[in-house]
Amino acid sequence: MSIYLTALLKFKTGEADTVKPLLLELVANSLKEEACLQYELYQDSENENLFIFHETWKDAAGLEQHTQQAHYKQFSQQAGPLLEETPTLHKTQRIA
Repeated sequence: MSIYLTALLKFKTGEADTVKPLLLELVANSLKEEACLQYELYQDSENENLFIFHETWKDAAGLEQHTQQAHYKQFSQQAGPLLEETPTLHKTQRIA
């Protein structure tokens, strides 16, 4: 069963330009994963330091494998210290 995930990442004030290339690299590498069906990145219109991912994964195993990839771990190490707060994750089920 597909996994739908929305992730909200809020970075410290003034870090948007620093993290954007890191985020774009994460998207490019994640889209290459076999289990990745969708990996879209959005930036909040009112808060430039808030980024939102909409992801769809083939299954739970594919999502778990994603978190073990070198590019995911590298992103976490580089971007983690720039976060203002812990990311918010929403796993959802599509109903319509």
